[in-house]
Amino acid sequence: MSTAASSQTTKSAAAAQHFFFGLGSGVASAVLLQPLDLLKTRTQQSGQHPSSLLGYWRELRQSPQPIRAFWRGTLPSSLRTGFGSALYFSSLNAIRQFLQTSNAFSQRIHASSASSSLPTLTPTANLVAGAVARTWAGFVMMPLTVIKVRFESSLYSYPSMWAAVRDIHRSHGLRGFFSGFGATAIRDGPYAGMYVSIYEMLKKRLASLASGGSRSSSSSAEGSRAMTASVASSVNFVSAISAGAACSAISNPIDVCKTRIQLQPQRYRNLFHAGYRMVVEEGFGSLWRGLALRMSRKALSSALSWTIYEELIRRYTASYGGAGRSLKSV
Repeated sequence: MSTAASSQTTKSAAAAQHFFFGLGSGVASAVLLQPLDLLKTRTQQSGQHPSSLLGYWRELRQSPQPIRAFWRGTLPSSLRTGFGSALYFSSLNAIRQFLQTSNAFSQRIHASSASSSLPTLTPTANLVAGAVARTWAGFVMMPLTVIKVRFESSLYSYPSMWAAVRDIHRSHGLRGFFSGFGATAIRDGPYAGMYVSIYEMLKKRLASLASGGSRSSSSSAEGSRAMTASVASSVNFVSAISAGAACSAISNPIDVCKTRIQLQPQRYRNLFHAGYRMVVEEGFGSLWRGLALRMSRKALSSALSWTIYEELIRRYTASYGGAGRSLKSV
């Protein structure tokens, strides 16, 4: 096999690993955190008969099958989050690989102060890479997002995903499956861009602090080693949960508008119309409905997804020598 063909095969294998590792981390976080996502959707769904978080919690607990009620919408949520994460992580890695080829965008970090095997870029490059990758993944997964939100809402009682598909198509046509995409892109693009930039910044600083003490008290040979897996996972988890909480708080008003558009597209035509109508009819506070739930859910989801994803990449890198080193550069 030629060198070029071997290199192409290695890159394809690396891309597949990023896709499947992203899929696994997305499904895991979606299943574990579905009750928080469902409650967040319920609190944001309508201002006509608003209920408190405690009220929705009691309503779900008193249902005949409370466990099933709390995890309603898990299938579309898992499909959407799982494949969305797979597309996002694989696209993000491809974009970061491309940007890393330019000396203007790449950064070099000593192995002993790094908690990741992923490319390291400048804050601006991370901002652009995160925004582009998330917007692309959001567009592809938009139909599943609409179905997921409707399943979680109490405004609809679909018996199956196929019933939801038929109802959306009958009522709104193909356009109905992309309701709220504008709001989603405006929310997710800046969110993901800020998230990746803040996450990488925090990760670098915390990793430097975590490895600084050990290097000062160890030999030069030991100091050149990368940090242990447990320390690296802790650094990644703390960085991810902090970045997720901060970015979700900033983007919450857009998220509420997006939810309204997807649930009631005739009543809320677009992002600006939804925001204006909500403020006029329900007050400025309506834009911050579900903030605590969204911060909790997004922070935990981001922490789980990124930590699992990075740990899988890290273990693959450590286990497969040459193939793993190719992942590091991809």
